[in-house]
Amino acid sequence: MSNYAQDGFMVVDNVLSPGLLAEVRAEATSICRGDRGAIEGVELAGPVQSDTAVLRKYLCVHFPHKISKLLYDVAVLPKIAGVLTGVIGPNVKMMQSMLFIKAEGKPGQAWHQDETHIPTRDQSLTAVWIALDDATVENGCLWVLPGSHRRKFLYPDREQHDARFDCTKEAHGFTDEDAIPVELEAGSALVFDGHLLHRSLPNTGKHGMRRAYVTHYMSADSLLPWFPPGPGDSMGTVDHRDIVMVAGEDPYAFKGITDVMRPHVRPAGEGGCVR
Repeated sequence: MSNYAQDGFMVVDNVLSPGLLAEVRAEATSICRGDRGAIEGVELAGPVQSDTAVLRKYLCVHFPHKISKLLYDVAVLPKIAGVLTGVIGPNVKMMQSMLFIKAEGKPGQAWHQDETHIPTRDQSLTAVWIALDDATVENGCLWVLPGSHRRKFLYPDREQHDARFDCTKEAHGFTDEDAIPVELEAGSALVFDGHLLHRSLPNTGKHGMRRAYVTHYMSADSLLPWFPPGPGDSMGTVDHRDIVMVAGEDPYAFKGITDVMRPHVRPAGEGGCVR
C-alpha cells in the first residue's frame, strides 16, 4: 500500500474474470434498454434498435446497483472488499454506483476531486473504477495528478465552457503538468483516494466504446453528511443511510438503512450536465 499512500491511486488487475466481464457488459446493455426496471431518463428500447444505438444514447446511469443484482454483487466482490479494507480500514460501506457508457464523440469530465461532491466526514472516500472495455488515451481513460491527495485539500471549483468536457465545474488553483493517463485493460480497476485530482478527455472513436462501472466507498465508522440543508433544515443530512455494507461491521446499524436514491440518467452529449 506504500505506492497508494504516496500516489493516491493503484491499479488492480483482473477484478472481473472474462466471464463476469461479459456478463457485466450484457447487463449494461439491458439496463440501457430499460429491461431492469424504471430509470429516470431511460426510454424502453424496442427490438428494432440495435444494442450499439441504445448504448450511444447515454453517458452515465447513476445508482444502477439499485436495480441490478449483478452490479450489486460486483460492488461487493471479495477482491474489491479486500483492497478497500487495506486502504480504508476494516469497516467499509458503499454509497454510490455509476455506469458510464462513453461512446465515440462523448465528452470527458474536467479536473475534479470526488470529495468535493461526496464530503465524507473523515475524508475516507475511495473510488473503484472498473474498465469494461480497454480504457485508452484515445477513448477517454482517466488522467490523474499523482500525490495531489496528500494535502487533503479541496481545490475551489468554477464553471467551465471547454468543449472537451461536460458541464461539470472544474477544480483550479494547481498545475497539471505532472498529470499522467491511466490506461487499463478491460476487467481491471483503478482504485483512488477521494482527494486525488483526476479528469477524463473525450472519446475520439479510435478504440471504440469506453464503458466503466464506478463505485464509491468510505469508512463505516464515519457519518456521511452528503446533502446540503433543505428548506427549514439548518443542518442538512447529518448521516446519509442509503448505503451497502461491504466489509466489517456497521457501528451505526441501529439507525437502519434507508432507500432514498433512485437510478437516473446523467444527460448525455456535449453540454450534458452532471449535477
